[in-house]
Amino acid sequence: MGMTGPDGQTVDQSVLGAEIATPTLYGRRRTIEERVAGALVPERLAHILRQAQLGETRDYLTLAMEMEERYLHYASQLQTRYLALDGIAPSVEVPDGVPKAIGDFVHEIVEDPEFGEMASMTSDGIGKGYAVPETMWEYERKRLRPVKYIFRDQRFFRLDRLTHTDIRLDVDGSFEGVELPAAKFIRHVPRIRAGVTSRAGLARPAAWAFMLQAFTLQDWAGFTEVYGIPMRLGRYNQNASDTDKRSLLNGLRMFANDGAAIIPEGASVEMFKVEGSHGSAVFGGLLEYVDASISKLVVGQTMTADSGSSEAQAKVHNEVRLDIIKADCRQRARTVNRDLIQWAVALNFGPQERYPTVQWPVAEPEDVVGLSDSLAKLIPLGLRVGQTEVRGKLGVGKPNGDDDVLTPPATPPPEPPPEQVPAPAPAASKPSALAARLQGPGTTCPCCGVSRLAYDRTAGSYGADDVFELVPTAFEGISKPLLEPLLEAIDKATNFEEALAAIEVASPDSKPLLERLATLMTISRGIGDAKD
Repeated sequence: MGMTGPDGQTVDQSVLGAEIATPTLYGRRRTIEERVAGALVPERLAHILRQAQLGETRDYLTLAMEMEERYLHYASQLQTRYLALDGIAPSVEVPDGVPKAIGDFVHEIVEDPEFGEMASMTSDGIGKGYAVPETMWEYERKRLRPVKYIFRDQRFFRLDRLTHTDIRLDVDGSFEGVELPAAKFIRHVPRIRAGVTSRAGLARPAAWAFMLQAFTLQDWAGFTEVYGIPMRLGRYNQNASDTDKRSLLNGLRMFANDGAAIIPEGASVEMFKVEGSHGSAVFGGLLEYVDASISKLVVGQTMTADSGSSEAQAKVHNEVRLDIIKADCRQRARTVNRDLIQWAVALNFGPQERYPTVQWPVAEPEDVVGLSDSLAKLIPLGLRVGQTEVRGKLGVGKPNGDDDVLTPPATPPPEPPPEQVPAPAPAASKPSALAARLQGPGTTCPCCGVSRLAYDRTAGSYGADDVFELVPTAFEGISKPLLEPLLEAIDKATNFEEALAAIEVASPDSKPLLERLATLMTISRGIGDAKD
């Protein structure tokens, strides 16, 4: 029994190690260079796009290649998006129940340097609509492995005539093309927009911007050639012959190229210098608008693409580009898992219910300062946070045994407190002096007692320290209903966001505290009024 793929169908092993989509000198997969962008006009561009929509994509793909060569801003923005994807390292996720041998095999495929080259090849589909790298299989270390990936020109393929979504190999003598062999091609079609495959690439909307900027540059170059040369005006006599007039005109033209000329006697030449910068305002403004539109199309924003934007603005708008990178990574992972990983596992271990997957995780930027400030405030309140989670957010690994560990700077020893003169002993200890005065003879209410204290100063002065003696030493009755709901909310939370949400809805009981404060403030007000 032969090898079977993930779908259980038998695979033709004879084509796994052979090149299928090879170029030819002539024919459907010819390598002769073609040009489309040189004579591009609106009518020609509209015809190319209509033909691409009907499945004839060769001229459209040729135009897309030329745009990346001739339109510098478009090429720069595409390169920015490609490099952002290439800078993300892939990771392998092995579901529970998958044998260890299968997981190790997938790790070996991903760690192969050729795997990264293949992933970069798929990025070319962002601009052109699809990319079809070819996989070469060989037996190595007792396994059938992908050992090489070959980039194939998108013009070597065509779309089916019915749905315009199925990619087929273009061959001579076939109007429909032939079906791609199983396990041989990685068909990456970025889902930038819904619809037929030929309309999915960024080159289609960018083609109009390319044509506009090409026209603008040509007009600006012609304008600059004339605008930078002083205006020359020749004057001739009324009796000048046609020969004299032609000699004067030739002399004016010679001024533009040689800076010297001869003119008939009696003729004169005047130079007029043109002032202003009208060309930059008109042509430059149009080019800036077109380039800004391309930046929005490719990377989703203009801040990081323009030199006039501030660093703070670029950081804020970089988050928009992160959304695009996440979508690109998710679509790339779907393609690689479908057309490579599942086939590699099935060809070696047979069809499986669950397969390891390759992902390109995009790390979210963390607000390190805000996280540190929040932890410094919440940990003293009882919030329990794991070191592993915090280290992951900060990007700091756990130190090894022989690593030099950073420690906080040593704090100087505390200075001795200044010498204080002991206060005179209170007149009575049980009850306290203030309480005894308030309960002394002749006093029927606290207000009168305070007046009596202000009048009778033989026992010393009384102030805020005496008020504190009325406060009970046990604060549990006040602090427990106030802090216990907050601490319980923090203990039940599993992360920082849940803790903040629980604190917002907690209902601490502040009634005991308010009652105690009201009593003490009344007594303090009475003492202050008596002293004043």
